[in-house]
Amino acid sequence: MTSRPDRSTALAHLHAEIVRRNPAEHEFHQAAREVLDSLGPALAARSEYRDPGLVERLIEPERQIIFRVPWQDDQGCVHVNRGFRIEYNSALGPYKGGLRFHPSVNLGIIKFLGFEQVFKNALTGLGIGGGKGGSDFDPQGRSDAEVMRFCQSFMTELYRHIGEYTDVPAGDIGVGSREIGYLFGQYRRITNRWEGGVLTGKRAGWGGSLIRPEATGYGNVLFAEAMLHERGEDLEGQTAVVSGSGNVALYTIQKLIALGANPVTCSDSSGYVVDEKGIDLELLCQIKEVERGRVSTYAERRGSSARFVPGGRVWEVPADLALPSATQNELDEDAAATLIRNGVKAVSEGANMPTTPKAVQLLQQAGVAFGPGKAANAGGVAVSALEMTQNASRTTWKADQVENELARIMTDIHNTCAETAERYGSPGDYVTGANIAGFERVADAVLAQGVI
Repeated sequence: MTSRPDRSTALAHLHAEIVRRNPAEHEFHQAAREVLDSLGPALAARSEYRDPGLVERLIEPERQIIFRVPWQDDQGCVHVNRGFRIEYNSALGPYKGGLRFHPSVNLGIIKFLGFEQVFKNALTGLGIGGGKGGSDFDPQGRSDAEVMRFCQSFMTELYRHIGEYTDVPAGDIGVGSREIGYLFGQYRRITNRWEGGVLTGKRAGWGGSLIRPEATGYGNVLFAEAMLHERGEDLEGQTAVVSGSGNVALYTIQKLIALGANPVTCSDSSGYVVDEKGIDLELLCQIKEVERGRVSTYAERRGSSARFVPGGRVWEVPADLALPSATQNELDEDAAATLIRNGVKAVSEGANMPTTPKAVQLLQQAGVAFGPGKAANAGGVAVSALEMTQNASRTTWKADQVENELARIMTDIHNTCAETAERYGSPGDYVTGANIAGFERVADAVLAQGVI
C-alpha cells in the first residue's frame, strides 16, 4: 500500500503495521486508513497527539472475544456458528454497538464496525464507548423457534462479557426486536437480574425506547437536510434514491416523505425497484416486515408506476439525493460517477462505510455534499443511549421528546463536523470533520486516563 504525500511517516508506518498484524481484514484496513488519512492536521496542531502510541492504542481493540455457538434446527440437526464481540474502546463510557447476524460476518468486518463505532459514539457526546459483535448465522428463512434457540446459545456465552456499566449491545443487520427479545430473555434467565440497560433496541413496554427503530433512518435524513441547509436548500421536492429495504431504508424513506422529498427506489440482494410515483411505504412495509418477502413483489403489486430491475443498482436512477442504507462498499467509483453525471447534490450514508474510498474522493471533487456514516447514521446509537438513560431512571419518554432529542443530537453532530473541518482548513469536508472531532474526544479521554 502506498502513502499519501501529506501523511506523516509515523502514521504511514502504523498503517503498514495494521495490515501486517491483521491480514486479510480488508474492511478493517479500509476503515483505519480512512481515519488515519484525516489526522495529519490535528497531529500538526496539537503536540500531545503526535506520540504514535496514542494512535496505536485507538487502533488496537481493548478486547476481542470469539466463541462457538452450537444450536439445533427444527429437524434436530446441530449447527455450529461463530460468535464475536469486539470491545474496542471504553475511554468515554461502556462499550456500545450492535450485533450483526449475517453469513458475511467475520473478524475483519466486526473490527471495522467496532472501530467506526468508537468515533460515531464519540460524536454523539453521550458518554458511550465503542464495540461491535455478531455471528455468521443467517436468520433468513429460519423459523422463530430456530432463531430463539440460536439467540439463547449465543447469549449463553455472551452474557459473561456484558452489562449496563460494561458493554451494551444492540441490533444491527439480522438482529431486530425479535432477536433482542430472545437475547434479553436468556440474559435474564442466566443472571436472575432485570438489567434493562444491558441491551438496547428492546420493544416498548419492557424497557425499549420509542423512536429507536426509526432512529438511524430518521437521523440520516436529518443530517442530509442539514447539509442541504448549508447550501441554501431544503428537502422539499427533492428526488432521492435509497438502497436497501431493511429497517434503516424503511425509516429513511418514511422521513424523506414526511419532509417533502420523493424517494423513488428500494433494493435487496436480488435487484432494485424504481417507482416513478414515489415509494408506497405501507406496501413496502407489508412485504418486507410482515411477509418477509422480496422487493420484486412490490413491483408486481404496485402497478405500472413501478418496475423491478434484477441485479441492478439504485445508483443508476437520476436523483438529487442518494442515501446508501444497505451494507458496506455498495456505492463504488462507477456508481459515484453515474450519480455525478445525473446531478446528485448530496450523499448521506445510512449504512456503515457503504461508499468506497475512490467513490468518496470522486463525490467530494465534484462538489457533492458527502455525509460519512460515523456522523450521518449516528442517530441509531444516539437513541440507544437515550434508551439506556430511560432504563437507568425507570422512566419512558414520549415519542416527541425522543424525536426532539434525536433532532438536537443530529444538528449538533452536523455542526461539530462542519466547525471542525473549518477549524482545520477543510471547509465543507464532513469526512475530515467527523474523523478529527471524534478522534479529539476519544484521544483526550485516553490521554487523561493514562497508559492502560
